[in-house]
Amino acid sequence: MELINQIKELSENFHKEIISIRRHIHQNPELSFNEFETSEFICSKLDEYNVSYKNEYVKTGIIATIKGKNPDKKIIALRADMDALPIIEENEIPYKSVNKTMHACGHDAHTASLLGTAKILNILKDKFEGTVKLIFQPGEELLPGGALLMLDEGTLKDSEPDIVIGQHVLPTMKSGKAGFRKGMYMASSDEIYLTVSGKGGHAAITDKVTDTVLIASQIIVALQQIVSRNAQASIPTVLSFGRVEANGATNVIPNKVKIDGTFRTMDEEWRKEAHLKIEKIAKSIAEGMGGKCEVKIVKGYPFLKNNELVTEQAKSFAEQYLGKENVEDMEIRMTAEDFAYFAQKYPSTFYRLGTAGNNKISHLHTSTFNIDENALCTGMGLMAWIAVSFLNK
Repeated sequence: MELINQIKELSENFHKEIISIRRHIHQNPELSFNEFETSEFICSKLDEYNVSYKNEYVKTGIIATIKGKNPDKKIIALRADMDALPIIEENEIPYKSVNKTMHACGHDAHTASLLGTAKILNILKDKFEGTVKLIFQPGEELLPGGALLMLDEGTLKDSEPDIVIGQHVLPTMKSGKAGFRKGMYMASSDEIYLTVSGKGGHAAITDKVTDTVLIASQIIVALQQIVSRNAQASIPTVLSFGRVEANGATNVIPNKVKIDGTFRTMDEEWRKEAHLKIEKIAKSIAEGMGGKCEVKIVKGYPFLKNNELVTEQAKSFAEQYLGKENVEDMEIRMTAEDFAYFAQKYPSTFYRLGTAGNNKISHLHTSTFNIDENALCTGMGLMAWIAVSFLNK
């Protein structure tokens, strides 16, 4: 138990520093694929910790390397994302964002925690076998996703990892806890863009116009059949529309109505079939009512499937580090993550880090999201312990 206690002690010693790092990143957020200052800041910290790295991936991506004993024996990769969201922060805190962007998904915490993990592992590199790669990834929040682009650039080809581990904050779970799920965990994510068109005009002269608004509403209602009548009950499926744009007036029917939505599921064959159904239903309804519907489906991230053995082992290591009472089993989530690309290619697990304190919970992607910073101590130490446990196993 000597090593686990060393990691815990180092985590506590570095906690204030990692809080400061997280606050700096939080105060200076940058949008997807534009994390230039964030990347430079991370590199400056890796230099300070004497950790070697390359920062030549997808403009801002970084891969750091820490070699233990027998570095070729086994390789584990640890991943954190760096980008923020186009949300204006409403928290009144000393480190409030100075930009019209915000770390509303906790990527500042992911990056800070991984820097803490890097510092710990570099100090303890004579205590573990193999090599640790630390992936600081850009662009998780924007298609096609930084994970895919980094893999396409061959960032890991020279020394491919045996295992990849990802960590993500969870504001509904108490700080000091972690959550795991074997198998299917998060959904694929596709963007749906429909444009209904026809002859607009005066809303009172209905025989002279194509009622594009009515057509759009019929399409939205009909497409719910994709979920309620066509999807297998055993396959989680969501189809939601969040934006309808009809620039008419009380007495004007517009020539076009735009509808934007998302389709999410956990089965690739059903995903393909559903795309065809969405297109067929939307076009046939529009044509049957005298209009047209252009359908554009932008394929997003695949579903995320955690390797069962890797997840079971990681959960066991977490129970050793945190205590069984602080490790939870997670439910399926219909949110999406581009970590799925790593999980498709390598045995991987993506787990949750509790960040709830005693204050009111603000959820991810909201303007008041924040974390209990005690979670940073847990986050850096837990990831370090999981890494060395896999390498020494």
